[in-house]
This record gives sequence, C-alpha cells and structure tokens, in this order.
Amino acid sequence: MKKLLKRVFFVEILKALKLVFAHYFVKEVTLQYPHEKNIFPDTHRGALCLLKYESGEERCVGCDLCEAACPSNCITVVSAVEEKDHVVRRFATDFDIDITKCVFCGFCVEACPVNALGMTKMYEFSTPNKRDLIFDKTKLYDVGEKWYGQAKGYLVAHNQEGEDEIVSEYRYRFPSSRKPENVVETDG
Repeated sequence: MKKLLKRVFFVEILKALKLVFAHYFVKEVTLQYPHEKNIFPDTHRGALCLLKYESGEERCVGCDLCEAACPSNCITVVSAVEEKDHVVRRFATDFDIDITKCVFCGFCVEACPVNALGMTKMYEFSTPNKRDLIFDKTKLYDVGEKWYGQAKGYLVAHNQEGEDEIVSEYRYRFPSSRKPENVVETDG
C-alpha cells in the first residue's frame, strides 16, 4: 500500500521541490563581478610590488634572497655595488618578475631582509599582450606607490613590520670592514 501511495504522489519529486523552494528564498551570495568587487583580508596574496623608504630611497639592496626563495623561478635580480664617500651601498640595477609564472606563495616577501617586497590585493591581470605581465623595476615601484597601504597591511598582518614602525631604522648596510675599491656588478 505504501509503495502505491509513493508512486501516485511522486514523493521523490515532492522532496526535491521542497529542497528547491527552501533555497529559492535565501539571499544571493553571488557577486556580480565587474560591478561588485570581493573584499579580501590583509593577508591576501595578490600582485607583488617594490616599496621605498619614507625618504623616497629604494629599500631593495639587491641581495637576491627573493630570487633564491622563489619556487617557480620567476624573479630575476641583477645587483651592483657602489662606493660613495667611503660608504658601500648595494642595490638592484634590474628587478624583473614574470607574473605568468608566479604562484603567489609569498616566500619572496618573507625572505626579504629589508621588507622591500610587498603583496597587494590586486588580482586583475587580464591583458591582450602576455609581455605586459613581466613586471620590471619601474612597474613594481609604480604598483608599490599606488597600493602602498595594502602592501604595508600585508607586512603588518604577517608580523614583518609594525603598524607605526619607521622602517628606515633597519636599513641593510655592508659591514664597515668591507670596502670594495671600485663598483663591481654581479649577476644573480
């Protein structure tokens, strides 16, 4: 008798309709993407950027630790050393990141001893030309200036900087005993 009633009243279909109507009156969770943007936390790993000190001086000292830490080998750093008034300074002459290879792991940011790298919440990289996704030093600094608050928020969220910390206090310098006689360029 039960089997007959189940077949006459289509109980399975009624159960399915009950589920459909239960979800029909629930608030939408879908974002209408181009018009609505998702809100990401400060720990989000988006586009990389290079940061400068408050004085405008470049933070990057060309130590190549970010290149060594990168698992996808998408970072290329060419560094040089200069001596000016008996002060030895190391800097990066070229800094390139191939975003098409980057896995956005954040290892490069963690490896940087002077917090010259930061990650922003920028995630829209669509372009008709793939070569536009190779970020050179100039483009990395432009991204860093435009999204400085997000990059600083990433460093603060990962306990690499304090929120109100003046970052010029931990500038990397060569030991005073090492003074090269002339400028030497090193590759990698």
